[in-house]
Amino acid sequence: MNEVNPPKAVESIVETIGNTPMVKLHTFSDLKGKYYAKLESFNPGGSSKDRIGITIVEQAEKEGLLKPGGTIIEATSGNTGLGLALLGIKKGYNVILIMPDKMSPAKMNVVKAMGCEVIVCPTEVEPDDPRSYYSVAKKVAKDTPGSFYANQYHNDANPLAHYLSTGPEIWKQTQGKITHFIAGLGTGGTISGTAKFLKEKNPDIKIIGVDPLGSILAHFHRTKNTDIDAKGYKVEGVGEDIIPSNVDFDLIDHVVTVTDKESFDWTWRLAREDGMLVGGSSGLAVAGANLYFEDNQQDEVLTVILLPDTGERYIDKIFSEAWLRSNGFLEKITTLKELVFSKAANLPPLITLSTQDTLIDAYDKIDKFKINQVLIETKDKYIQLLTKSVVYNALLSDQPHNTKIGKLELIDVNFMDIETDYTIAKVALVEKEVIIITRSESPIGIITRQDLIDNTNIRESDL
Repeated sequence: MNEVNPPKAVESIVETIGNTPMVKLHTFSDLKGKYYAKLESFNPGGSSKDRIGITIVEQAEKEGLLKPGGTIIEATSGNTGLGLALLGIKKGYNVILIMPDKMSPAKMNVVKAMGCEVIVCPTEVEPDDPRSYYSVAKKVAKDTPGSFYANQYHNDANPLAHYLSTGPEIWKQTQGKITHFIAGLGTGGTISGTAKFLKEKNPDIKIIGVDPLGSILAHFHRTKNTDIDAKGYKVEGVGEDIIPSNVDFDLIDHVVTVTDKESFDWTWRLAREDGMLVGGSSGLAVAGANLYFEDNQQDEVLTVILLPDTGERYIDKIFSEAWLRSNGFLEKITTLKELVFSKAANLPPLITLSTQDTLIDAYDKIDKFKINQVLIETKDKYIQLLTKSVVYNALLSDQPHNTKIGKLELIDVNFMDIETDYTIAKVALVEKEVIIITRSESPIGIITRQDLIDNTNIRESDL
């Protein structure tokens, strides 16, 4: 245990923003030099974007753009929205956030919990399309009296925040010995503001940007033109299909392009090898650092990699094997045994009730485990299926909550031995929603149509 030295008590959660820790990375043990993670998840809102909320709001107040009781509007992947929400809570502003639909539900739920209104827009549209989250944010700002559009992509208060805080912190934490700074590319505020401060201290410090494959920023850095179309990618909070004015490309020495799979593989490695539960943009930054130094091995490097946010908002995506598998980032399961046991960490192998249990018991079980059916064991140990739709229909038709399950519509189910060929199970699930898997004739688990869909990258496969 470290010596007890807690920070002083403060008046507002906003005062806890910044001064995040720097921790040595052990995932890079094969590379020469020293590598440290700047853990921005320690900010109160869980990301580096908390920092820019302060400067954006305070600068808008000074310029008379944001008045008491006003509304802050922003196009955001979620983290900037939460940073602005913290300021809104402190200062009494309403906050309306426009978010693309690829963002995790957890992010949307967090900002809603903080009192924000959320408008969701399609991701796969051009930036100037009226449905894009950029366009919708501008329209909402125009139509909302007393509003201020934060516009993090082109607001110089964004890089200013990192020039005033992130850069000085890193310089002090490394005692001025930093040789390389690595961060993901997005709105440009983090890398540009931090780089400006560091290069003023030592022009020889190398600034490495990391861009997801599909973004146009790496291409623009190399060619200074935008003659390339952005492609879709899954990692959140980095990359762009526009060129934000906040990205100062002159300060960036090199840009590495990283795939989604590389980002997510390194995100898992950070959790398992360094105990850092961080988001996919952190995995992207570390993957980029690894690629860069594989080609640029140096003995005396002290590298700081900025890890932008917490991984808690991606539990149902990046840290879900089903999500990774359905999006093609994990190898497909090819046997029933693998499929049954891959579910063990998320659900009990069998979720059952008896015919003597009640309608409300069934509802509670479905709601608790977020499932679409419950197995019902009869008096003679025969197993049938009660679906969520039957339960909901019974509740909506005002059947008594104490109605015995035996009086509801139950469905017969098929049984299949765990050694059965996977393709036979797929054929069987065309006819039945659920198959009970047995070993030595004893039920040990179930598989559903959803399990097969989760095991398939639908866009690249015909099942």
